[in-house]
Amino acid sequence: MEPDLSIVVIAFNNSRELPRTLHSLSPPYQRGIARENYEVIVVDNGSREPPQAAAFADLSLNLRLLRCQAPVASPVAAIHQGLAAARGRHWAVMIDGARLASPGLLALALEALQLSPRAVVGSRGRYLGPGRQSITMRFGYNQRTEDNLLARCNWERDGYRLFAHSVFDESSGLTWFDADVTESNALFMARELWRELGGYDEGFQLPGGGLVNLDLWKRACEAPGSLPILLLGEATFHQFHGGVATNSSDQIRGWLQHCDDYARVRGQPYEPPRIPLRYWGTFRHRPARVELVGGWRSLGPRRIRALARQHWRRLSGKA
Repeated sequence: MEPDLSIVVIAFNNSRELPRTLHSLSPPYQRGIARENYEVIVVDNGSREPPQAAAFADLSLNLRLLRCQAPVASPVAAIHQGLAAARGRHWAVMIDGARLASPGLLALALEALQLSPRAVVGSRGRYLGPGRQSITMRFGYNQRTEDNLLARCNWERDGYRLFAHSVFDESSGLTWFDADVTESNALFMARELWRELGGYDEGFQLPGGGLVNLDLWKRACEAPGSLPILLLGEATFHQFHGGVATNSSDQIRGWLQHCDDYARVRGQPYEPPRIPLRYWGTFRHRPARVELVGGWRSLGPRRIRALARQHWRRLSGKA
């Protein structure tokens, strides 16, 4: 019997992060969904040390590990290989294998997919740590700091605790109801809609794919008759791993390069999708007030510095 959902996860030199990612996708961590209702397909895109199935045997996952047949810097070919192997009625892609999923992500996404065969279901992304990692890395945030954070918050027992130790990333807007969302790092659609869209565009060949994930979100949201839906109370959490875009020390230069590449592929400048979004779900954690009613811009600089110092003290164990 075909599963309800196939999740394709792309791995590349994620030996530290991938085990946590797969733990966050496994039962019973994922709530409200049975093991037999979904499968996880990991496609390794040319890692120096490819993941081995034996390392994940204790997770009780319906898991398949594939190796990209012709790995290149862009993940697009690896994604398409994973989707070609998918057996589910609905498909999801996590283009970055270094992201943790919140505990209700899969069940809520499947619930939202029932609203329409043309539902485009996305989740917001968040950075682990006290701020956007391209900034916090300049002040000492690194893998060791993050390991300590994850060990102290006991996320494996309750993944919703990660919300108290993370912030929205650049693509997710400033609040839960901000419509300025430019991509989803866990994107769910019916397989027929994936096929109609042609998946990811193979013209994007920069390392990490450039704006390929933003391009698919835009095309999916703007497709005729599509129903774009953002999940409330669920997210993916970016682990620090030296990502091409997320952990770059010069994001402006990288963004401009990606925009040039987008214009080359599409023949026009990149613009975020301008479509109404629907929201689905509820909060199983207590959101920070600033994430409901206003971004950091609504706080004075003195308050921002005080919050940053408080978070760093908690992070370092000095609180």
